Amino acid sequence: MKDGASAVPANDESALFRAVVADATPLASDRIHHEPPPPLPIPRQSQADDRAALDETLHGPIQLEDRLEGGDEPAFLRPGLSRQLLKDLRRGRWVVQAQIDLHGLGRDAARTALGEFLGERLRKGQRCIRVIHGKGLGSPNRMGILRQLVRGWLMRRTEVLAFCQAQPHDGGDGALYVLLQAPR
Repeated sequence: MKDGASAVPANDESALFRAVVADATPLASDRIHHEPPPPLPIPRQSQADDRAALDETLHGPIQLEDRLEGGDEPAFLRPGLSRQLLKDLRRGRWVVQAQIDLHGLGRDAARTALGEFLGERLRKGQRCIRVIHGKGLGSPNRMGILRQLVRGWLMRRTEVLAFCQAQPHDGGDGALYVLLQAPR
């Protein structure tokens, strides 16, 4: 400690500090200029890819393999839309941007949670989501009641353009891929 600091009472921290730094030389500039952070990047290419995929899906020709593709898995497509849209959704061409897990919830809680989730996704401009409803293995007679309810709820929502069963690595018959309308 410096000599001047020993004469200052220990309980006066401000005076003690001034005494310790009395012979310090101030820096030439006491202001530091920080550049503002750069703006967040706009994902123009992914937005363009999404628009191109939707345009091709809605207006592209129906190929022979589209007519042959099918199956017993659940699927819904809003009338007037190209089957290509459903095919692209089924094949994972759309990137899942958010998901909700409903299994374990009761009927009313699941319906409320799904409605709030869809509203939030629309506000955020997210188009492709995954809804996990479970396979119904814990239900009586192993019948997936929530699975059937979720499909019905989604078909009644005007903002839902299409849905189909998820791929096995995303939940298989215990989940759905859902495509929502574009923000207005």
